[in-house]
Amino acid sequence: MQANLLFTLVSCAFFMAVVAVISYFYTRGEVDSKEGYFLAGRGLGGFFIAGTLLLTNLSAEQLIGLNGSAYGFDLSSMAWEVTAAVATIFMALIFLPRYLAGAFTTLPEFLSKRFDDDVRSYTVILFMLGYGLITIPSVLYSGSVAVTRLFDVESLLVGSMGADTVAGIGAWFEGLFGTATRQGATPDGEQFFAIAVTVVVIGVIGSIYAIFGGLRAVAISDTLNGVGLLVIGILVPTLGLIALGEGSFMEGLRTITTTETQKLNAIGGESSPTPFGTIFTGMIFANLFYWCTNQYVIQRTLGAKSLAEGQKGVLLSGYFKVMIPFMMMMPGVIAFHLYGPNLATIDLAYPQLIDDVLPVYLSGFFLAVLLGAVFSSFNSLLNSAATLFALDVYAPSRTKEVPDSELVRVAKVASLVIAVMSFIISPLLYLAPEGLWQLIRKFTGFYNIPIIAIVIVGLFTRRVPAIGAKIVIGFHVITYGLLRFPLADVVTIHFIHQYAILFVIEVGIMLAAGQWRPKSVPWTFEKHNKVSLAPWRFATPVSVTLMSCVVALYLLFSPMGIVEARFSALFWLSIAGLLVINAFAWFRALSVRKGFAEEAHGAPTEGL
Repeated sequence: MQANLLFTLVSCAFFMAVVAVISYFYTRGEVDSKEGYFLAGRGLGGFFIAGTLLLTNLSAEQLIGLNGSAYGFDLSSMAWEVTAAVATIFMALIFLPRYLAGAFTTLPEFLSKRFDDDVRSYTVILFMLGYGLITIPSVLYSGSVAVTRLFDVESLLVGSMGADTVAGIGAWFEGLFGTATRQGATPDGEQFFAIAVTVVVIGVIGSIYAIFGGLRAVAISDTLNGVGLLVIGILVPTLGLIALGEGSFMEGLRTITTTETQKLNAIGGESSPTPFGTIFTGMIFANLFYWCTNQYVIQRTLGAKSLAEGQKGVLLSGYFKVMIPFMMMMPGVIAFHLYGPNLATIDLAYPQLIDDVLPVYLSGFFLAVLLGAVFSSFNSLLNSAATLFALDVYAPSRTKEVPDSELVRVAKVASLVIAVMSFIISPLLYLAPEGLWQLIRKFTGFYNIPIIAIVIVGLFTRRVPAIGAKIVIGFHVITYGLLRFPLADVVTIHFIHQYAILFVIEVGIMLAAGQWRPKSVPWTFEKHNKVSLAPWRFATPVSVTLMSCVVALYLLFSPMGIVEARFSALFWLSIAGLLVINAFAWFRALSVRKGFAEEAHGAPTEGL
């Protein structure tokens, strides 16, 4: 056992060192300037953009949570991942061309130019509070819980420090926090200590990338870890099916597609974790916020070397999202067939499957990938929070232009302060009552909907004034807070539906403000040609195919498809319709002569 653990740790250190060395090699001397540190010198290609978007979005929380949801319920929770592909299409075709044309570094910078500095300040406050107090600590905490659960960090600490020492620390924590309860039980001091140690280790390593390497180091390390995540994502369900089929992959596949097929249903009812109807209401706007306006996501695309490369990267990340049900939910279904409903909690589904099917010689690689996924979300958030502070808080407060070197230095200090704060806050989430977990899960609702409403109205209207945006921010924070807490038992509409209702109201408020007090001088969009703005020639057909994949996936995992172990005539008719639409889109794109495309766009188009 000790030999296996030592091998796991050594091989994990080796893989992480390889990623670190490669990241350092490609970032030497390129992070001293403002654009070099915050936007990777506007030199990211499509492959690196897709890689960093994938790892920024996916972490240990998804590995544990999505598989647990599939084990305990069904595939309805794939909605959060699969429908995000639709949001990537909006980002690639609508939002990104405007962001790159304006040469923005942060979203609040755009809002400052479109509205005024007050709107910029309010959105920075929303982002910073959300990142610093909730998102960063919860990412660190959930990742640490996954690592401690998958690799039994408590036993490792006992083995290295001695049972008496760990027991003494555990008793101290139990005495210190004895009055706190977590799901009605006294906190386990030893587990709390294990999580705290893991939080610090993960946080320190992740901070190194964000603080010293800037966005470029984050993007390169994310891409390398993303390749590893794809390998693990394919390998685990494959090995699981082989184990289920007692050595036969096809027999295992036959088992999950012919027995207990309700587990493969993505059309969630009211009792499912994600009701199907929410896909067409608030989830649309939640995904649009995340993929089109969330600073720590869009910052990767703002560093694109050209519009074409940015579109390639964003759309490729959309294709990764439609693979999530197979990589991060199918293992949960396999675990149900292997173990039945006998696991202590649904969150043990993935750890138990990993323990049973993953060979020892791959354990270090898996740990490196798992840590890489946690590092990515953490250092991406840290980098973006520091960017917001340096460029949208510190720089505007100076009376004269701030040198690039000073901005980079301020960002590094801000990163360090935010990181230390997250080390303190993250372990304390273990002691939180169940109600606080509900707050964390829904906290982004305090700022995601007003920001996406303001950005959409800001981009597509010319006379809506800043007062409209300010009213919306105040209205949303107060209203959503009332709906989530004092009125939670009175207004029982699902919180995702509430997103949609509030979005419509807030867009209406801004448009009414535009009629009531329109801008005297209509806003005009100023273009800055810092990168090539020629669109990717195949962006439209690739988007059509991606949208078709989303629809086909829901057809497959529905009663029309695999759920009832038969494929209805309507299923095949729908698939045929999707194929016809794709054939038309690709024929049209391929039949356009390159010279005609150049004339239409005013610049050479870029191929595949």
